[in-house]
Amino acid sequence: MSTTPAPPLLKLLPAYLGVASLDEALCHPRIARILWLEILVNDSIEWTALRQPLVREAYETACRWHTRYRTLVSGLVSRAPLPEDHGPIDERLHRQLAEALEFAHAHA
Repeated sequence: MSTTPAPPLLKLLPAYLGVASLDEALCHPRIARILWLEILVNDSIEWTALRQPLVREAYETACRWHTRYRTLVSGLVSRAPLPEDHGPIDERLHRQLAEALEFAHAHA
């Protein structure tokens, strides 16, 4: 009896960081700059259950970007809405956002 392997839980991190698991990703030196994007496009992980400060900070950042660009994100990525957070975002990260959304959309 052959079973189909489950699709990878991560959407961006394997391609962006070359990691296979979230635990491996959390040890990567570049994770702080990328994790919010994974959270933004990936609702298959219960991010709020993870207690690491890095994850909580990235989750907050993802919520802020999702609040600001909800229509764009929803149009390109199938995910449950993130909680609204009208806090500030770093406008210099627009290119990262665009590239991540394009990648996630193309690989959905």
